[in-house]
Amino acid sequence: MRLIVCPGSAVETLLAREPVDHVLALVSPDAEVSARAVPATVLRFNDIIEPRPGLVAPDAEMVHAIIALGRELPVDATLLVHCFAGVSRSPAAAYVLACAASVRGDELAIAQRLREASPKATPNALMVSLADEILQRGGAMRAAIAAIGRGADAYEGDVIDWMLSGSARP
Repeated sequence: MRLIVCPGSAVETLLAREPVDHVLALVSPDAEVSARAVPATVLRFNDIIEPRPGLVAPDAEMVHAIIALGRELPVDATLLVHCFAGVSRSPAAAYVLACAASVRGDELAIAQRLREASPKATPNALMVSLADEILQRGGAMRAAIAAIGRGADAYEGDVIDWMLSGSARP
């Protein structure tokens, strides 16, 4: 599967120039999501790593939905994943999808590849932790993201273009 990760501001441009089979939008509960010509999955939650009054934290059901989407799409599909800034939620989803498509033990290599692809990425730690439990990685995903550290301060993240395939590395 081809995985394109971007901030919300890049979505329309990418959709106009790239053949995209599905869009995964990770947006705040009150965010507007425009209708698109391609199928879309919209998950609504705030970019937080612990519960806070008045905000919606990512939960296991949402992470299950991300993993299921990655498994349901054909191997030759292109999935565009975006959040508002492309720094936390969408890189976390990319990391989760890559780990779900990989063998155990690849978590650190995938995290390092994410850091190389986007020096600004700071994957949402709660999403990663939930995925670590769901994928039964015994803390390896959490440790790998902690090992790459926080990304560079940025208003928006980089566009990431990855190829995922079966149990191969992204």
